[in-house]
Amino acid sequence: MLPESLAWIVGAGALMSSIALIGSAAFFLLADKLDRFLLPLVAFSAGALIGGALFHMIPASLGSSSSQLFPFVWVAVGFSLFLAIEQFLHWHHCKRANSDCRKPLTYLILLGDGVHNLIGGMAIAGTFLLDVRLGIAATLAAAAHELPQELGDMGVLLYGGWTKKRALVFNFLSSLTFALGGILVYTASLSYDLAFLIPFAAGNFLYIGAADLIPEVNKHESVVANFKHFGAFIIGILLMLILRVYLD
Repeated sequence: MLPESLAWIVGAGALMSSIALIGSAAFFLLADKLDRFLLPLVAFSAGALIGGALFHMIPASLGSSSSQLFPFVWVAVGFSLFLAIEQFLHWHHCKRANSDCRKPLTYLILLGDGVHNLIGGMAIAGTFLLDVRLGIAATLAAAAHELPQELGDMGVLLYGGWTKKRALVFNFLSSLTFALGGILVYTASLSYDLAFLIPFAAGNFLYIGAADLIPEVNKHESVVANFKHFGAFIIGILLMLILRVYLD
């Protein structure tokens, strides 16, 4: 029988891979409707990620560290690492299939997503090692981000000339690195203290939410659309706040 923390880590990995598969497959059914609901979903996921970092991960890291500075150093490291991934791997979340944003090569998209999922899996595993409730909250926040990401990635792969079957298979394979990262962290935790992964994950979440997702939704020409996106963002934050109150 698997230890409880490992079971949760494996379960979170399976959930994220399932969401990746569902999100990729949904692209074919919803491609003509993406503009209607995708940006509100992106705004919601930004709020969930930022709320998860502020209400769950950072408070937990402060409570488990003897130094008040140490957690914020790792928040900065987590934030900076994801900036480096985007800069040096040219990885970008093109949220819309017909977006005019700069398209990276399809293989770099998969490489970037694989690295992103590996680091995400490591970060989420660290939260489960500290507290299962914290891990659940972090997984929910990450899951909110996964669906719009996979929809966008499928659009980029198809735009790059890939067949539907090939894009679906390889996009799913890149999601499996999430579970790999979780298992690596659990194995390392048997010999090392990995408490730094909590604020590190918070930095990841803050970067993705604030620097990657929010710019997608905060410059819409329609005032009505801007209010809609802001409302979706606030709902994401409130969901994480309510979850924090409920879990306590």
